[in-house]
Amino acid sequence: MCFSPQGDLVGGVVVTAIGVDACLHVRGRQDHRLLAAFPLLLGVHLLIETFVWWGLQGLVPASLGRVAMWAYLVIAFVVLPTFVPLVIMALEPTAARKWRIAPFVVAGVIVSLILLEAMVRTHPSVHLGAYHLSSTIGLQHGIAIIGCYLVATCGALLASGFRDVVYFGAANVVAVVILARLSADGFASLWCFYAAIASAAIVLHMRLAKPHRHTPALAH
Repeated sequence: MCFSPQGDLVGGVVVTAIGVDACLHVRGRQDHRLLAAFPLLLGVHLLIETFVWWGLQGLVPASLGRVAMWAYLVIAFVVLPTFVPLVIMALEPTAARKWRIAPFVVAGVIVSLILLEAMVRTHPSVHLGAYHLSSTIGLQHGIAIIGCYLVATCGALLASGFRDVVYFGAANVVAVVILARLSADGFASLWCFYAAIASAAIVLHMRLAKPHRHTPALAH
């Protein structure tokens, strides 16, 4: 797991490379572009976390570490809740199935706005934990908001009409529960290990999937 800046640095480079490979295998599938870009976002996220570590350890200027902290938290708490359901919506081939994902997109946007407002209002902080970065954003009704976060992201995956996406969503739920139990305030940091696994699954899909869509799990 990414228990150190070195782990984040190596992981970030590897996941970013995976993202580049996924983008190279889009093969004209316009609806797969957001999916292919997902590992790139995760890889950049890990690289940014490296600078958060270094800032807290005094290896880079505190101002740079502060900027990295904001960028890191914005991706984790503002970008991802909306981006994940948008990725799934883009994959769905029919208007009916896109509308089925739309509520999760709306939920993601609401969660993103709430978390952004909390971050701006309370000024978040990140501290060195035992084997991870511990983040605090001063969120009120945190359990409810995080629950909505999981509904927007995991729910969109589980509501997809494609079997492989649903399986991925189920695995995502298991990973989220395990990581949350390990550390609530360190969840965003520990999540980097899961990000690497997710990226590997995405690039395999981009490499092996045929240009046409997979058989959907739910027929219309």
